[in-house]
Amino acid sequence: MKTAIKNYISEIKWKLTGILGRILIDLLCATTTIKSDGLKKVAPILGSGKLIFAFWHSRILLISYLLKGWNGAILVSRSKDGEIIARILQNQGHETIRGSTSKGGLRALAKQIKLLKEHTRPGGVIPDGPRGPRQKVQPGVIMLAKKTGYPIVPISYSAKKIKIFSSWDRFIVPYPFTRCTIIFGDPIYIPGDINKNSYGLFINKLEKELCRITDEADGSFNHLIT
Repeated sequence: MKTAIKNYISEIKWKLTGILGRILIDLLCATTTIKSDGLKKVAPILGSGKLIFAFWHSRILLISYLLKGWNGAILVSRSKDGEIIARILQNQGHETIRGSTSKGGLRALAKQIKLLKEHTRPGGVIPDGPRGPRQKVQPGVIMLAKKTGYPIVPISYSAKKIKIFSSWDRFIVPYPFTRCTIIFGDPIYIPGDINKNSYGLFINKLEKELCRITDEADGSFNHLIT
């Protein structure tokens, strides 16, 4: 009985975390001015709903706000930080699949592939999560794109005034009433017939594109985040 009560209270706390997190992000981002770059080249892909968004762990906040209501299937780690992210994403209208490169990854990836194949909906992957290395792509996103046939759309952002945390990923949070720029990178298509020996080529390509648009976004506001 005590365990059941404890679990019930814990679940209520996590639900409140998700609700409050979404509200705080909504309030913060609603005060910002958001400019997009590169949207035109990916507009047809976005319109199809058949795509995989890829973004660095440090850039989750504004991207999650922009994608709310998209009914995405997003891979999130089983860590405590991952639980917070998952609860907020669920309140933003997404389905989360729990797993990472270190824990439950293959099972979670298989579930994400199934969800994307059964329904027309975008996928989402944080390729350097949950604990890094920072800005280093893990192979799961390449396998996901290969199995679904969906293109990968790299996306990143920065803002004029930001708080940079001293976490492993150098997580950023825009200040209220600041200007933000979100950049869509060049789509990356993964052939369905490639073998694992070729994954490295596409990992490198995605990594370079994500780093390029992240550096471009930061550079537009004269930030150098190391």
